[in-house]
Amino acid sequence: MNLRQSVLALLLWLLLWQLISISVNNTILLAGPRETAEALLRLFGSSAYWSSVLHSLLRILGGFLAGGLLGVLLAAAAYSNQGLRIILSPFVASIRAIPVVSFVILLLIWSGSGGVAFWISAVVSFPVLYLNSLAGLMSTEHTLIEVTELFQLRLRDRISALYLPQLKPFLRGALSIAAGMSFKAGVAAEVIGQPLLSIGNGMYRAKIYLETAELFAWTLTVVLLSWLLERMLLLLLRKC
Repeated sequence: MNLRQSVLALLLWLLLWQLISISVNNTILLAGPRETAEALLRLFGSSAYWSSVLHSLLRILGGFLAGGLLGVLLAAAAYSNQGLRIILSPFVASIRAIPVVSFVILLLIWSGSGGVAFWISAVVSFPVLYLNSLAGLMSTEHTLIEVTELFQLRLRDRISALYLPQLKPFLRGALSIAAGMSFKAGVAAEVIGQPLLSIGNGMYRAKIYLETAELFAWTLTVVLLSWLLERMLLLLLRKC
């Protein structure tokens, strides 16, 4: 899809949103694009908004990177060690199956609300990067591995010449999924935990005061941050 088609599709959805908002005729039930844009501009003028965005971004991004890096490293270890792969299998399956809200409640009991977004983002991104990285490594052709062993390539050269090109398609999809999931889960954890200066706290206050347009503005902020993170990660991956 080229830029023109993307813009046209976006305009179509904005038009549909505006038409539905007009038909509802109640900004508490459904704010339209204009009201949302006005609320976002009001938030832009607030220092509390930028502090909240920065704090949430650092927590969620830090958790995403920590969980993702751990997933890739453990996948590499599990690829070379079948015993470890068997041991990790039920652990990873459990993390994928346990509801995020259960982790949030446990973290609130253990450590309070300050770091809940970090840990939830790590928990969400870890299994996605682990499973996709392991799948990419397991699909490496044995003949290519034998060639690298025949020429006695160093580990660094094996990674750059063999494993990284093999992993890129798997990492591309995993990063796209994990980035969006980390932001959604991290902000949801903030809504439950209510740490000060956070996007989740801003959303909760908008809900308390029935500021639907402001709620949509915070939501749009999350969407934009998630999209920017995904674009940056994919750009870095292409340059590797």
